[in-house]
Amino acid sequence: MTAFFPATSDLPSRVKIVEVGPRDGLQNEANVSLSDKIQLIDMLSATGLTHIESGSFVSPKWVPQMADSSEVFQRIHRAPGIVYSALTPNARGVDLAIAAGADEIAIFASASEGFSQKNINCSIAQSLVRFEPVLLRAREHQLRVRGYLSCVTDCPYDGQTTPEQVANVARLLYQMGCYEVSLGDTVGKATPLRFARMLDACLSHIPADALAVHCHNTWGQALTNIYQALLMGISTVDASVAGLGGCPYAPGASGNVATEDVVYLCEQSGISTGIDLMKLAQAGEFICKQLGKPPASNTALALLTGDSDR
Repeated sequence: MTAFFPATSDLPSRVKIVEVGPRDGLQNEANVSLSDKIQLIDMLSATGLTHIESGSFVSPKWVPQMADSSEVFQRIHRAPGIVYSALTPNARGVDLAIAAGADEIAIFASASEGFSQKNINCSIAQSLVRFEPVLLRAREHQLRVRGYLSCVTDCPYDGQTTPEQVANVARLLYQMGCYEVSLGDTVGKATPLRFARMLDACLSHIPADALAVHCHNTWGQALTNIYQALLMGISTVDASVAGLGGCPYAPGASGNVATEDVVYLCEQSGISTGIDLMKLAQAGEFICKQLGKPPASNTALALLTGDSDR
């Protein structure tokens, strides 16, 4: 098994942040205007981020907050060098994403049977079969496909998920054609040792550069789990500006780890992200003002209140 907490020299020199706030963050917020979504993405585009998940093409019956994703993609000011991606559950979603000009798409599966049934109303095996036409359609249009895998340590319905189960589903997504599999601690209960065991199982089947981590901060452990992943060679991290988000199918799950906090952790660990932290915090401040809530980021609060000697 991979040794835990090796020397800091084993940390990656650079980390890619996949910003999921405009999709995963805002899909749980009511009454976010189209103009606010566009302005948020435009502000994020000026921070140095290279991947912004900007919307999803799912049924508006289930996620009405994302019903305007086509307009979002058509009206944002795209910056060179940035991937603007979309979540797509089926072939129809892929067609809508293509028409809107998405640069990349993502599909989502679960490592637990209970969550798969609650989230997408089918078994894990059935979900993988459903993804086959999605991947085929994407290949026809030369679109890369990213895979999300939920409940990689704990499920709100089934309890703890075994590392072997996670590794098996992750392997299948990778073999189906997902260039990267994002491993999600959906309920935010993981701690570094359990997270490391899960990652170790996945790394026995999938190279580190094809894995990412997606941590929720419900129990305050997201940054420690991310640091553990960095020590094990993972160099792609999903995060949400201002810590926005959660999961409507995981009761009690709070928001994603804040992008500002991940960037600060990386900076202070000698890891390059290419991101302007103050611009990032200002983007989070903007959307939080529209939502009437404070940022769920200690780093952003320190920067924006002047309680920092950076």
